[in-house]
Amino acid sequence: MGHSANMGDTVVGVYYRPPDQDGEADEALYRQLKVALQSQALVLLGDFNHPDTCWEGYTARHVQSRKFLQCIDYNFLTQVVEEPTRRRVLLDLVLTNKEGLVEGTKVGGSLGCSDHQKIEFRIMGSMCKTTSRIETLDFRRANFDLFKNLLGEIPWVRALEGRGAQES
Repeated sequence: MGHSANMGDTVVGVYYRPPDQDGEADEALYRQLKVALQSQALVLLGDFNHPDTCWEGYTARHVQSRKFLQCIDYNFLTQVVEEPTRRRVLLDLVLTNKEGLVEGTKVGGSLGCSDHQKIEFRIMGSMCKTTSRIETLDFRRANFDLFKNLLGEIPWVRALEGRGAQES
């Protein structure tokens, strides 16, 4: 997973994915992520090189990018960078598995001769914020169009025929 540093209960990792990386190397990252997420808060940042990913629609053209989105979903990760980081494309990401762990994300400027924008953010320590024990679902990434289409395919009149309001 690249380099990582432990900050109390939070693991911070840095990752670079070459643009031509094969699916086997991607799968190795996904396995490492699964292990790392079992027992700790995680902030994983770096250049993931998935330029075909549309973060607003949560879609991607290439199979490897779609598998990456699937990995993010399966591991309940949130991607917090909202602006392009290189030539109008969002390549550099900050992923986390805890709501409120990463705050104040800003994109802009560059370091040295890099053609990527730098990303600034704060990692909130446990003393700064109380942890809620209430688990909530993040519906911002839900595919409501798909949900609507699937519900639209159900013959509701026939499915609910002969049932009262309560039973329906």
